[in-house]
Amino acid sequence: MALTWATGVRFGRATRRNDRESEVHLSTNAYGSLGHRSGPKTVHHDMTAPLQHYFIYTGHNSYLTGNQLIGGCSVKQIIKSLKKGVRVIELDLWPTSSKEGIHVLHGGTMTTPVELEECLTAINEHAFVKSPYPVIITLEDHLTPNLRDIVAKMVTEIFGDTLYHPEAGDHNEFPSPEALKHRILLSTKLPKEHLDEINGSREDNISSLNHDLTQLFEIDFEDENEDAANENPGQKTTPGYTQLIGIHAAKPDKKLSKALTVESGKAKRLSLGEQTLERAASLYGTDLVRFTQKNILRVYPKGTRITSTNFKPLRAWMHGVQMVAFNMQGYGKSLWMMHGMFRSNGKCGFVKKPDFLMSMGPNNEVFEPKVPLDVKKTLKVRVYMGDGWRKDFSQTHFDKYSPPDFYTKLYMVGVPADVRKVRTREIIDDWIPIWNQEFSFPLTVPELALLKIVVREHDAGKDDFAGQTCLPVSELKTGIRVVRLRDKKGKKFKSVKLLMQFTLE
Repeated sequence: MALTWATGVRFGRATRRNDRESEVHLSTNAYGSLGHRSGPKTVHHDMTAPLQHYFIYTGHNSYLTGNQLIGGCSVKQIIKSLKKGVRVIELDLWPTSSKEGIHVLHGGTMTTPVELEECLTAINEHAFVKSPYPVIITLEDHLTPNLRDIVAKMVTEIFGDTLYHPEAGDHNEFPSPEALKHRILLSTKLPKEHLDEINGSREDNISSLNHDLTQLFEIDFEDENEDAANENPGQKTTPGYTQLIGIHAAKPDKKLSKALTVESGKAKRLSLGEQTLERAASLYGTDLVRFTQKNILRVYPKGTRITSTNFKPLRAWMHGVQMVAFNMQGYGKSLWMMHGMFRSNGKCGFVKKPDFLMSMGPNNEVFEPKVPLDVKKTLKVRVYMGDGWRKDFSQTHFDKYSPPDFYTKLYMVGVPADVRKVRTREIIDDWIPIWNQEFSFPLTVPELALLKIVVREHDAGKDDFAGQTCLPVSELKTGIRVVRLRDKKGKKFKSVKLLMQFTLE
C-alpha cells in the first residue's frame, strides 16, 4: 500500500496539504482516514468534582521575564502564561520603599518591580482568553495590615463580580471548576495577626517546614510562609482581606509526616519545595496521596534554579500533587512535559486526576507509585516520515555542505515501570527522511504516561535540535496522524511535522 502524506501525495514524495493539518488531534472523537480532522478539541473530563481532583496548570513567580535574581518583572509574562492556558498565577507582594504602595517582585533579589495594580488589571483582561475555568492567584504576602486593606480594595474594584467571595462552609470542601467558571480566586495564608485575634495568645500550631529543610537542602529564595516585615501588632487587618481568601494556605509543620496528616474539617493548600517533595515521596508516599485526596498541594522549584529551570513533574503528579508550579518563561525538557500534560482536556488548564489517585481500598490503602503493576495497555508507535525543515530552516542550518541526517527519539515518561526511550536510525542526506520504524511501549499506568517526541540531526559534534512535542497518551487515538513539531520554547513550527501511526492495544 502506498501511504500518503496528508491527502493524495505518495509516501516517498511528501508535501504539505496545508498548515492547518495541525499536530496530532487530541479529542474524544474517533479519527477517520489519514488527514481527516475530527473536529475541535473540547473539554471532555468531568468538571464537577472539587478542585483537588484536578491537576492544575500552575505558574511560579509568574511576573518574572528572566532569571530569578536579576530578571525583570512585567505583566507581559503574566499575559503570555494566561494565553497559554495557565490557571494559577503567583504574585509576590512587597511594600514600596515609602511603605505606602505595593510592588510585585522577587524579594531579596535585584529583580525590577512592577505595580500590583498593573498585574491585577492584566489578569482581569486576559484571565479567560484561553479557558473559561477559574484563575487562582496565589499571593506570597509580605505586607503590613494597612497595605492588605489596600489589596482588598484593589482586587474588589478591579475584578468586580468576577472575584470569588467564599461563603460559609466553602472551606470545608473546595468548589468545582464548573462551579467556578469565569471566576478569580485568591489563595494565601491568613495573616498572623488575624490568627492571633481568633486564637488569643496561642501561637499557630503549624510552623515553617520550609525554613528548617532549607538549611538541609537548599538556599530558598521563595518563602511563602514568612511573616510580613515591619508589621505593627496593634494594627488589625480589615475583615475584607481575610474574607476574600478563597483557598486558605497553611504553614507546613516542622515534622513532615505531621504536615501531611489529613485533618477533618477545612480543606487547605500546602506549599513544599521540590526537594521536600522528593523526600516526602521517598518516605511518606502514601501519605502524600491521601493528603491530596482532601487538600491541594503546591510544589515549587528550589531556590538554586537561578536561571528559571524546572524539575521533572511526573514524581509530583503520580502522588496526586495538583499544583506543580513552573517557571513558564524558560524552556527545557521538564517544561515540554508540562506543556504535554495540559494539551489534554481541550487545553482548558484543568486535567482530571485518574480515579485511582482519588480512591481508597477496603483497608484504607491508596495508590503507591513504587509498587509494580501489571501491564494495562500497550502503545505501538510507528514513525513513518518527516517533512517541513527545508521551509522552516535555512539550507545551511544543519550541515553547511550537505542535506541533514535526521533521526527521531521517543521517550515514554510516567511511573518508573513505564519509563523507556528508543530512537530511529539516521537517514543520511535527506530533507524528507523516511524511517518507517515501529516501537512498542508496555504501560502499567497509561493515565499518567506522556509520549515525548524529539527530532535531532546527527552532527560530528553535538547533535542539532530539529523539533519536539509531548503528547498525553490518555488522549491518543488509534490511527495515522500528522504530528506538528515545536521549537524549544514550545511554539509550533510553521511546516515541520511527522507522519506517525498510533495503536493502543
